[in-house]
Order: sequence, then C-alpha cells, then structure tokens
Amino acid sequence: MKLKFYALIAVAGGLAAAPAGAAAPILPGGQNLTPKQQLGQQLFFDTHLSEPPGQACATCHNPATAFTDADKSRPTSKGVIAGLLGNRNTPTAMYSAYAPAFHFDRGEGLYFGGQFLDGRASTLADQAKAPFLNPIEMANPDPGTVVDKVRNAAYAAMFDTVYGAGALNDNGVAYDRIADAIAAFERSPVLNRFSSKYDYYLFGRAAFTAQERRGLTVFEAGNKGNCAACHPNRPVNGTPPLFTDHSYDNIGVPKNPENPFYGLAPQFNPDGAYFVDLGLGGILDAPLEEGKIKVSTLRNVAVTAPYTHNGYFKTLRGVVEFYSTRDLKPRCRNPLTTEAKARAQKCWPAAEVIANVNHGELGSLRLTPREIGDLVAFLKTLTDGYRNGSPWQFKAP
Repeated sequence: MKLKFYALIAVAGGLAAAPAGAAAPILPGGQNLTPKQQLGQQLFFDTHLSEPPGQACATCHNPATAFTDADKSRPTSKGVIAGLLGNRNTPTAMYSAYAPAFHFDRGEGLYFGGQFLDGRASTLADQAKAPFLNPIEMANPDPGTVVDKVRNAAYAAMFDTVYGAGALNDNGVAYDRIADAIAAFERSPVLNRFSSKYDYYLFGRAAFTAQERRGLTVFEAGNKGNCAACHPNRPVNGTPPLFTDHSYDNIGVPKNPENPFYGLAPQFNPDGAYFVDLGLGGILDAPLEEGKIKVSTLRNVAVTAPYTHNGYFKTLRGVVEFYSTRDLKPRCRNPLTTEAKARAQKCWPAAEVIANVNHGELGSLRLTPREIGDLVAFLKTLTDGYRNGSPWQFKAP
C-alpha cells in the first residue's frame, strides 16, 4: 500500500515535523471526508500541538504502520520531551471507533468497551483529550495551551465553519470541539478501511492459499486456536468483522525487561523497576480485574509489532507460540527473560500479574509447528490494502 504525504515522512523515528499550515496527507479512504473529519485530520497530524512543538497524534499513530508507532526500535513510544517514554506499547488507532462506550455487562459479568488498553476513557472524544496533557506524551500544561495553539493554526477558521462563529472563544468548549473533531476523523474510512484479503475473501473476490485456509480452520476451531472466541471473524448485523469482542483479559504476558519506562525518574515512575501494570484492575481498583487488558483487534496485526500491552513480543509467531505453550513449557529462571531468549531456552517467564490469568481458553493449545505457521499465514490476510478500495460499503459507527 503506497501512501502519499506532503512533508510527513514515515521514518523509523516517527513523523517528520510538517511546516506550519501544511496540508494534511493524502491517505486511502480520505477522498470524501466531511468538513468535521477534514478538521480532525488537520489536528491529528499537527506537530505544533505539543509542548514543545514536535509531536502529533500521528507521531505515535503513523498511517504507514496501521496507525501504530513506526519506530520499532523500542517497545513503547517516545514523548515530545527527550528521555521520556510511555509504559505501554502504542495500540493501533484503526477500528477503535467501533468500541462501545465503557460499561459492565451484568449478563456476561464482564467489562467491555472504552478506549486505551485499560478502558480509562469511555469514548473516542475522551481518549483524544488525554495525550495532549500527558507529561510523558505531548506534555501541554493545560487545555488552554492546546486551544491557544489551535487558534493560531492555519486551519483555525475551519472551526467556525464546522461549529459556528466563535467556536474557539471559550477554552473549555473549544477543547471539547478539538477532541470531537479528532474523534470524527477516527470514525472516517481513513481508519476504517475493511480492505484486507480476508474482507475480499468473505465477498468471494479473493481466494486463500492452502496454508491460509488451514490457518482459518485453526483460528476458528474450538479445539485448536479458538481465537474467534475473543476475536470474532464474522460480520454482525452488516458490520464487518472487527476481530475483537472489546472485552478485557489477562493472558499472562511477562514483564518486558526492555521496557524503558522502568528507568524513568520517580516523578514519572515512582515504582521504578518494580512497576507492575495492573491494567483494568488498576483503573477500577478491583483485584478481580487486575492484569486484564483490552482485547485488541487483529486487523493489520502483521504490521503492528511489537505485540501485547508492554511490547514484550517482537514477532507474531512468538505470540502464537506463547498462546499455545504458555502453560506447557517450564517457567524461565529469570522472570526478566526476553521473548527471543525464552524461545531459545524453551521456557516462558511468569506473568507480570499472576492473578486472573486466563487458563481456560489459552496457554495449552498444543498447536503443532505447522498449525502455528498456518495460523500466522492467516493472520497476515488481515492487513488492509489488499486491493484499492474496500468491498464493504463503509458505515460510520
């Protein structure tokens, strides 16, 4: 898939800063955006909205890597201030618009939906506000600082067009509108393309190889991968498959010894090397939810490494092997063993959060090496851009 940028260049370190007032990039699915979506795109790619300038939403959500961090040299993303890095792997922003608002389903007895890997933002607009003010991301001191930057942007007049005269006059209202416009862009076809080989396969417009067909069987079979239990792969009420059920789970991911967050100063990480990511449980202060992380979409998974909430896994095959053998292999003696060393030593480190690990649906799948290879081959069919355009008639969530 070829992407055409103005002065935004996909590089290992992210996106190069664009000149003030530069046009937004031309991206697949962006030909017929509404005025609000166009405004949101301008905001999403504006590198002047951090403090100091230099970082945009797109810096960590780069379209060249399915709206994840293009810098694969580390498991978490750099902030605008040198030396500051986040504690989690940047998830894809694609298809996040389909997540329902955060809620507890009494019938299922489970939490669903929301944004961020721990659900701390209920909606897309709530999520859009947070990175601007996070001291280890875009580092603005307050919403007013962001609004002032937007007032001085070349696209500021678009707010009056979209929201009415004086749209940026009140700081609080303006900040809500900034988030609302970004959320509108994230609901657009740019981030919701449904153009993978699997989508074409469902429409009978593409044929799988023998290995991909076998991988699909492993993916769906309850006595094999059983992946579809949490990553549904069939359309529902006209909505294309999203490959996530928007639930939360502790799959037993080990601590990542390469996570740079452990080395941050105490004002950013008071626990230092002893930091433990409690996930949903930390947000809710609920022991029964500790270690649970939102089930991510598998769409574009082949191009969104590293994997899992802390970027422990660098390879897609490694993740599949972990799902298959986590409870079958011995525990590594060193709990801070990397994926590569663990696979070489034929062991897995203990989970970062021992409580609530899902032993019922994964950990001892006993997939053969061939079945693991087949499953990886199938997962590669979920990458967007198989052909120009989408077989689905796009319907905004």
